[in-house]
Amino acid sequence: MQTLVTPLISELPQLLHTTASNASWVITATLLSAAVFVPISGRLGDLLGKRTMLIASCVPLLLGSVLCALSSSVVPMIAGRALQGMGMGLVPIGISLLRDVLPPERLGSAIALVSASMGIGGGLGLPIAAGVADYASWRVLFWATAALTLVIVVMIRTVVPAQTTRPAAGGRFDFVGAAGLSIGLVCLLLPVSKGGDWGWGSTRTLGLFTAAAAVLLLWGRWELRVADPLVDLRVTARPRVLLTNAASVLVGFGMYAQALVMPQLLQLPKATGYGLGQSMLAMGLWMAPGGLMMMFVSPLGGRLSAVRGPKFTLVAGALAIAAGYGLALPLMGSTWGVLLAAVVSNGGVGLAYGAMPALIMSAVPLSATASANSFNTLMRSLGTSVSAAVVGVVLSQMTTTLGGHTLPSESGFRVGLVIGCGVALIAAAVAAVIPAPPAAGPRSTPAAEGDGADTRNPAAA
Repeated sequence: MQTLVTPLISELPQLLHTTASNASWVITATLLSAAVFVPISGRLGDLLGKRTMLIASCVPLLLGSVLCALSSSVVPMIAGRALQGMGMGLVPIGISLLRDVLPPERLGSAIALVSASMGIGGGLGLPIAAGVADYASWRVLFWATAALTLVIVVMIRTVVPAQTTRPAAGGRFDFVGAAGLSIGLVCLLLPVSKGGDWGWGSTRTLGLFTAAAAVLLLWGRWELRVADPLVDLRVTARPRVLLTNAASVLVGFGMYAQALVMPQLLQLPKATGYGLGQSMLAMGLWMAPGGLMMMFVSPLGGRLSAVRGPKFTLVAGALAIAAGYGLALPLMGSTWGVLLAAVVSNGGVGLAYGAMPALIMSAVPLSATASANSFNTLMRSLGTSVSAAVVGVVLSQMTTTLGGHTLPSESGFRVGLVIGCGVALIAAAVAAVIPAPPAAGPRSTPAAEGDGADTRNPAAA
């Protein structure tokens, strides 16, 4: 879903008979919808059961895919992409489900692989989407996702146990908290995503940022006072959880910055002196090994966490992301250099993405794993959104002209790479000060180390 429309970005205005500004909402709608519904679906997973919410999350994903496949104008396409964003809760709920159904010795590697699937899917989805868009109708992309969603539903009903852990007894859904967080996130992420078009100093942008600050402060006050909050801020404020979420924002930034810079470097014409002149499909193929590296590294990261702890794995992953940027700076003039940098950086993403949920689940009660993982996923998404805005500003301000066209300059790309490297190093520093769990004793898996967390395995009972 994240990279499905990337090959179509330049063609969307013609395909949907609209302006480029309106067409950009096809991407923004998914971002906003996912940010709003991921924490909501996580809390509902704790209240109603994770298997139930996995299937429920597939419903808007299916409807959105069909609506997009049938769309010929921008409004239904935006609506369909918003519905697809509602299904993003599948991943954090699925991660929390692992704690319920797997034996401890398999938990670490499974968490790492499923968590990294967010990056793996994006890395492999780009070349697949580019190939389909080049050689078939773009509508095939959405029909294929609709078919895959049906397969997912069948697999969930067939494989996932109907009863895992019991839903939270007597818990109530916090409708006021859900509304407050939704409004606050929209007010925050909308100007982050569209500030480049509206102007960062415009009344609309500054007004929305001000509204976001006010609404989120009121939301936080409400969450601290209500008996059954949407997000338990007291748990979130535990140093182990708080610092992991802070590192997640920074890792999300570092992950997405290279995903913005490297594809553009590959596609810009060689006449610029720094572009590599690759087609959309070729660019996707050059970037695909990065997704494969994530798939390869993720289980290894789970084993590393079992031996050294997920904190060590998170630090190592952030440093690997920074190393990838460091390699890109001298090697950005070569396709093989970009490939190497992407492989190293994405290997770090695989390590980091696998470690973060293990750290979160080791510090929260069993009854709050879905909502805590969903909030962590939201933090990663916040990092990617800020990354898109910051790198977008850099590349739009540092430009050059070729054949009457304004293009990002070589200096702009280098600044973007330096920013990504710096943020990844800060992520490593934050991860390095994540405190160890207060309870002493042996650790059989990274997810078993906890701040008093219930780590029973109901499936084995």
